[in-house]
Amino acid sequence: MARKGKSIGKRGKIIIISSPSGGGKSSICQKLLKKNKKGGWRFSVSYTTRPKRSNEKDGREYFFVDHAEFMRLRRKREFAESCQVHRYYYGTPRGPIEEVLNRGGVMLFDVDVKGAGKLKEQYAEAVSIFILPPSKAELKRRLKKRGTEDDKHLKIRLNRALAEMRLFKRFEYVVINNNLDTAVKEIEMIVKSIHCRQANLDLEQINRIVG
Repeated sequence: MARKGKSIGKRGKIIIISSPSGGGKSSICQKLLKKNKKGGWRFSVSYTTRPKRSNEKDGREYFFVDHAEFMRLRRKREFAESCQVHRYYYGTPRGPIEEVLNRGGVMLFDVDVKGAGKLKEQYAEAVSIFILPPSKAELKRRLKKRGTEDDKHLKIRLNRALAEMRLFKRFEYVVINNNLDTAVKEIEMIVKSIHCRQANLDLEQINRIVG
């Protein structure tokens, strides 16, 4: 059930970071979390059925489960949203979100475009930020550098990423990730300004000021 934006100042903040594959959202989220962990920021770790990469750790980037376990959790409505991307399933656990909101923290999401839309349906007060690469050429270079897919699946991923880039208008903010540190600072500024949204203001205080 969506919540009124007015409650975000009291209950905490939901920040949705999305981008096409190769946009850099995972690197940005890692740096944001490292810089702001003492400030109550927490990363939402999703469940996925895709294989774990060599540099990943279960419970850090994702909770890696098989197809049967994922479907069991989905039937129990454990996910705030879930979807299939390429050949695999991804799901956002509901419990940690409520925990962070209730203690007034910041819940950071790293999700694809489809997942971002589903989260906004569940949490209307969430702030959505889309990360763009500085160019199509750079996007292709980043995807090839991963070396995780053969040419056929790389082409599929690249075509999907190019299509997703055109969906930036669905998001409230757009950050161009030409420099990682600059992108992180811009997102921090966005988060700091959320309380200034008209929907999030303390109306009693404002009415006292304006008379």
